[in-house]
Amino acid sequence: MENINHEPLALEEPEKNLIREYGTVVNYSKGQIIFSAGDTADRIYLIEKGFVKIYRITTDGRRVTVGSMRSPGQLMGLAETLYHGERTCFAGAINNVTLVVVRKSCFERLLMRHPLIAIKVATTLGVRMREAEAIIQEMVCWQVPGRLAMLLLKMSERAGVETDTGTKITLRLTHEEIACMIGTSRQTVTSLLNMFKQENSISIEEREMYILDIEKLNKWIV
Repeated sequence: MENINHEPLALEEPEKNLIREYGTVVNYSKGQIIFSAGDTADRIYLIEKGFVKIYRITTDGRRVTVGSMRSPGQLMGLAETLYHGERTCFAGAINNVTLVVVRKSCFERLLMRHPLIAIKVATTLGVRMREAEAIIQEMVCWQVPGRLAMLLLKMSERAGVETDTGTKITLRLTHEEIACMIGTSRQTVTSLLNMFKQENSISIEEREMYILDIEKLNKWIV
């Protein structure tokens, strides 16, 4: 399961402006593929608006999220671009997305001229490596209800808005997308969400999800 908390050493607005100077703005519609496995990794992306999922496709055609959901303000496509290899994953727009696309050569010049940004990029790569290790542990050690509860809590932290009802998760994901993120089936996600509703830890009203009781969800994370 991906860690969807805000990354440490986040880029400041002046640093984002520098990246914008080196790049080009590109818009992607919901569901559109941004890059594919096998593509040459020759550019990085700054997410201006929207959310992006990183996934692989299994031999039987299933999409499996590989621990990454990128949000506004984050950089994407770093490791393979700096290594200059091929993409090993797909990136898809969860909703309408606006990106600043920077070619590898331009990004390298930016890093040489602005060491603080280079340090933040290195730190981001280190954090994401640790997150990947944590995902493996969670998949092995946690039962599916715990993985789903943790995902909902992390989504509420990143894409949550406080309302009179509870914390509204503004990012809409299908049951299939959630299943890909926690390594289970769509049917299991539907069943577990109904169970969480029955215990009043969440509510779903007109396709909007609300977190009602954090403590109840935390009890599943064992």
